[in-house]
Amino acid sequence: MIVIDKVLVSDDVVEKQFVCDLSRCKGGCCEDGDAGAPLTEDELDEVVRAYEVVRPMMTAEGIAEVERKGMYQYDREFGWVTPVVDGGICAYGFRDESGTIKCSFEAANREGKIAWRKPISCHLYPIKTKRSQYNGYEMVNYEPREHLCAPGCALGESLKVPVYAFLKDAIIRKYGNEFYDVLDAAAQERSRSED
Repeated sequence: MIVIDKVLVSDDVVEKQFVCDLSRCKGGCCEDGDAGAPLTEDELDEVVRAYEVVRPMMTAEGIAEVERKGMYQYDREFGWVTPVVDGGICAYGFRDESGTIKCSFEAANREGKIAWRKPISCHLYPIKTKRSQYNGYEMVNYEPREHLCAPGCALGESLKVPVYAFLKDAIIRKYGNEFYDVLDAAAQERSRSED
């Protein structure tokens, strides 16, 4: 465990290796789960601001789900989440010509139409974060899906890319540059001590 301020980073984040292999998993994390993508309180406003911009990129089923349930909803286990279509794909997801699920928020961001990239929970995946209800610490864990993420795990191992290095942009977005630098230094120190 690596402790940085009040954040507990599991050893797997620095010891395991991962590089998302989108050509193989087809963005399955956008439809395989117990609820939609978790949203922070701040992200609720981002979803509302972006909705009219991303709406033309969404599927008819996604739009219907948002009109039925709202732009986000509350889940007892996960808090605020994006709605999902029939218990599957995120309402904001769509399939490209290859069948890969893409995010309408991220597509609009890449086209320069919105500043917000996508929910931080999606950006960080397969890292998941959770605040402890007991001591206020935030727990950061590496939790790939066994079958869905197997190609990403294999690719990461073949390229020798640690999870935290693959997710550098997302970690910096969530915690800042200084946090990432401390995490990287701790990982490098660990690597040297194992040699």
